Amino acid sequence: MRLLSSLLSSTNPLPHHFTSPLRNAFSFQFRNFPRLFSMDSSERSLRNALSLKQLAVEAQGDAVRALKAAGAAKAEIDAAIEALNGLKIEKASIEKQLQAVVSGAGGGDGALNRESFRQAVGNTLERRLFYIPSFKIYRGVAGLYDYGPPGCAVKSNVLAFWRQHFVLEENMLEVDCPCVTPEVVLKASGHVDKFTDLMVKDEKTGTCYRADHLLKDFCNEKLQKDLSISSEKAAELKHILAVLDDLSADELGAKIKEYGITAPDTKNPLSDPYPFNLMFQTSIGPSGLLPGYMRPETAQGIFVNFKDLYYYNGNKLPFAAAQIGQAFRNEISPRQGLLRVREFTLAEIEHFVDPEDKSHPKFADVANLEFLMFPREDQMSGNSARKIPLGEAVSKGTVNNETLGYFIGRVYLFLTRLGIDKNRLRFRQHLANEMAHYAADCWDAEIECSYGWIECVGIADRSAYDLHAHTEKSGVPLVAHEKFAEPREVEKLVIAPVKKELGLAFKGSQKNVVEALEAMKEKEALEMKATLESNGEVEFYVCTLAKNVLIKKSMVAISKEKKKEHQRVFTPSVIEPSFGIGRIIYCLFEHSYYMRPSKAGDEHLNVFRFPPLVAPIKCTVFPLVQNQQYEQVAKVISKSLTVAGISHKIDITGTSIGKRYARTDELGVPFAITVDSASSVTIRERDSKDQIRVGVEEAASVVKDVTDGFRTWEDVWSTFPHHVSASAED
Repeated sequence: MRLLSSLLSSTNPLPHHFTSPLRNAFSFQFRNFPRLFSMDSSERSLRNALSLKQLAVEAQGDAVRALKAAGAAKAEIDAAIEALNGLKIEKASIEKQLQAVVSGAGGGDGALNRESFRQAVGNTLERRLFYIPSFKIYRGVAGLYDYGPPGCAVKSNVLAFWRQHFVLEENMLEVDCPCVTPEVVLKASGHVDKFTDLMVKDEKTGTCYRADHLLKDFCNEKLQKDLSISSEKAAELKHILAVLDDLSADELGAKIKEYGITAPDTKNPLSDPYPFNLMFQTSIGPSGLLPGYMRPETAQGIFVNFKDLYYYNGNKLPFAAAQIGQAFRNEISPRQGLLRVREFTLAEIEHFVDPEDKSHPKFADVANLEFLMFPREDQMSGNSARKIPLGEAVSKGTVNNETLGYFIGRVYLFLTRLGIDKNRLRFRQHLANEMAHYAADCWDAEIECSYGWIECVGIADRSAYDLHAHTEKSGVPLVAHEKFAEPREVEKLVIAPVKKELGLAFKGSQKNVVEALEAMKEKEALEMKATLESNGEVEFYVCTLAKNVLIKKSMVAISKEKKKEHQRVFTPSVIEPSFGIGRIIYCLFEHSYYMRPSKAGDEHLNVFRFPPLVAPIKCTVFPLVQNQQYEQVAKVISKSLTVAGISHKIDITGTSIGKRYARTDELGVPFAITVDSASSVTIRERDSKDQIRVGVEEAASVVKDVTDGFRTWEDVWSTFPHHVSASAED
């Protein structure tokens, strides 16, 4: 998966230095980059006010000391001290307000700051076995996690809905390819040479750290904990955070030295940053002669199978192939739980389309959607994300084409139906410096959680780069055909490098020059032809050599020829939505979590408000008391739920009904059936705690209708008698 933004901030991000051809080839100039994501006005004003108040405190302190030194009257000194104490109280008040802003506390009502909230969610998830560190009895391994029973169920439900929403509804071709990938495949895709992050080492212990993470942690800690820094310094640190992914090794190293950043554990000096390839290397077969890697993404398996998939689809475009599977990245210093791990699940779509026609027949279905979008122009000018109708974004060219826009809309619907808060979901367009040179347009679905805005889905128009790369490396043409009803006379550009002349001039660089010449667009080629005819030579930039070379008239022939064609042969473009399932699930956990007081008010109860679609268990069945007749009714209802395909759990313990409700609320179970008679039962809804009464034989069908989305809780609430429980503790 190529998530080309600050994340791979999970799906995991692209590594920091996944550069040309997979990231931009030009180097980033830190000093010239515009100031993105300017500081919030309230934070700026509070920092300025705090600076002024600090000056006032210092001045008043000097005044008190001067009065004492001069032997002033006690009343005068006491008045000055009282004024000093008043200034200190005012300063403390401003500090408290500023701390609330920078920590995301948001003010009163007992709101938790981000770290406390994250800890509360994490403790609940681990205690209820949603996920836990892998190999825990051996102290675990960073970046590896096991999903427990409820976590597996949530993940399974998310993937099932992904298949329904995309594979089934869009009639996609699903494949399942090996995790072990031969080196030649990943050499062609660019991963072997460029799939890297910048790493630094503790110069004494050899412990490794990811360089950009150290700089990011330093900036965040200064912003959140050092309230004395000026608004100008805070703006500088925020600017660094905004452009962090674009800093070169030299620029990262310079900032680390400028800020005096040392190894977190030992405070020892750090080495200069250098690239580290994130792929797990292996060998295929016992001889060790065939090198391979654990795949860092699932997409390459689809690209190399394009020819067979195209045939399977009746040699017709457009079509989409999809794959769900494990991917592996040997992260330098994994952290942030499920957001950055070494083995993770990706769900990727490669939608192959004619590059000359990127319209979509179903775009009208999503054109009226309106949601938070963050175009690059708004980012460059320091504005915030804003709600934009999708149809408007496409018609104005903000989104490059209808097919890309269609998938952006479908991703929005997928995430919000899972339970992601639409007010904490935005689609951010890649900046020009983030875009690979071949990409037409890229957007990331970013979800806000306690770690900030996290990239969870990348939606990219990758043009024809991937199929071109594998065609060139394998020698197998990965192309599509458009047959003409009548032959067409077309004028073709012919670029014929004279390899003998180029070999004499450029020796070992001949291949690079030939490939660059053959890759010229028509306008550039015709301009070269005109210059060669008038001057006899021309300077030509070869990107793979990163320099200009001198091309003489004898080295290349450029012409246009007319010929009749019966079909058009072309390399399809690819629109790629790529989903980091673990990241989506973690954000869903946070968005679904809340606390409410117990009936007695002496404790807070944890609740996950999962929609029935993704809830790990759809329903629980409770006999109100330990009673053989009630337990038999519960078993009958359980059998009906099983036949209906509803996941459920029976709890026949003698625990009070209120405590049983609380236990299942903590697992996010949306409905609870309580057996309190032989003929009828109650059904309780988790979030409202409202209850209805239905006949025993109706219970399973009512729950199935609501969990499958055929009816809403409001529908059944208006249909069946209400029940008020006097015994429930909730």
